[in-house]
Amino acid sequence: MLLEWIKQKSYINGQWLDAADRSVFSVHNPFNQELIGNVPNLGAVETLQAVDAAHVAFEDWSKQTASYRSNLLRKWYDLQITHADELAHLLTLEQGKPLKEAKGEILYGASFVEWFAEEAKRTYGDVIPSPSADKRIITLKQPIGIVAAITPWNFPNAMITRKVAPALAAGCTVVLKPSEETPLSALALAALAEQAGIPAGVFNVITTNQASLVGRVLSSHPLVKKLSFTGSTAVGKLLLQQCASTVKKVSLELGGNAPFIVFDDADIDLAVEGAIASKYRNAGQTCVCANRIFVQAKVHDAFVERLSDAMKQQKLGNGLEEGVTIGPLINEKAMQKVERLMADALDKGARVLIGGKRHEQFNNFYEPTVLTHATPKMSISEEEIFGPVAAIYTFQTEQEVTALANTTPYGLAAYFYSRDISRVWRVAEALEYGIIGINTGLISTPVAPFGGMKESGIGREGSKYGIEEYLEIKYLCLGI
Repeated sequence: MLLEWIKQKSYINGQWLDAADRSVFSVHNPFNQELIGNVPNLGAVETLQAVDAAHVAFEDWSKQTASYRSNLLRKWYDLQITHADELAHLLTLEQGKPLKEAKGEILYGASFVEWFAEEAKRTYGDVIPSPSADKRIITLKQPIGIVAAITPWNFPNAMITRKVAPALAAGCTVVLKPSEETPLSALALAALAEQAGIPAGVFNVITTNQASLVGRVLSSHPLVKKLSFTGSTAVGKLLLQQCASTVKKVSLELGGNAPFIVFDDADIDLAVEGAIASKYRNAGQTCVCANRIFVQAKVHDAFVERLSDAMKQQKLGNGLEEGVTIGPLINEKAMQKVERLMADALDKGARVLIGGKRHEQFNNFYEPTVLTHATPKMSISEEEIFGPVAAIYTFQTEQEVTALANTTPYGLAAYFYSRDISRVWRVAEALEYGIIGINTGLISTPVAPFGGMKESGIGREGSKYGIEEYLEIKYLCLGI
């Protein structure tokens, strides 16, 4: 049952609206496929309406004081904390992750709103020493304009706040298109933004299952000055091409192929704990999940044994039930991808230690799996698994594993475990990734910059750098 303050309508210019043609699409619980609700299926006409509303609202919002915007963001944050349990329940219903994990995402998502409410007051410019006695040089930072934000289903709350909060803090207005798999969490955030007093047109939410159509409108519209997207590398590349026609500023947080390296001097128990946290969170459906687990030969057997033992303690099921640690994959398409990657790996010599198949009782569940004898020639080494499959590789030397880790077009997150301080520095500097977890599998925090290198993206989210993505630097040269 939906919360009474969440409307099953899109949110444009401060109004809750149906599609112009009254069309809707359904949202289902991935655990049991039960209908949760129906939301408007908007198209180009309504998207243009949202952009126009954001354009009008920008005129006033961008001129408000930083303190004014900060106070409204703080109210939005407070409401998210007040309703955290309800938001988590809704998130589990439409996305499937365990309730404890969903509550963690709600608090994590809210932390971006709190952080950027404070950063709104710190968009400092500079006075630069002039090379000429008759000139003075000053820089100002101003909001870039309308921001289009396109967010994924795997973190339907936090990926929104991580984009919208810095945009609003900077003085931008936003048109958001959430995933068609999980639009209700976005509408819940819009309802709370309305309650917080964020003005009409400042934050707009387009619900649609016509993603390519709406994405094309947002990426090509001349009034949209910035696009922020989290999703697949293939879609990110397409949006980047479409944004080129109007030379938009772009932030892209795309796919990953994270290596997780266990050296022979590592704390094995700590490494297993980190592997569980990184690999199996959200049933393996995160862009920073450990995708390739490299274990040095000397400790390979001990690590695999302890990882397998830990996996046997995991409980699959309805995320709303107590004690469940792994929920379903998002849909059948996701299941088929995992099965394809597993079949290819087994054909090329991999061995299943535990798991290795679709769950017999639950729909959309793949058994937590430990796969040994993985090699770089397998598709599972090249593609994001996005499922609860731990592929284990063996290596001999530091140089070998560093080269293997970097042999990918992706560069989002990497992890390694070692107690040798010299090795820590060498490997951290050698890995071609934007985020490195050293002796930890949990790396996400609002105070640190999140983003990748190579084909894993452009720009950074969170931290003091996150708000810069929504600002332009203006240089003033004053003759005196």
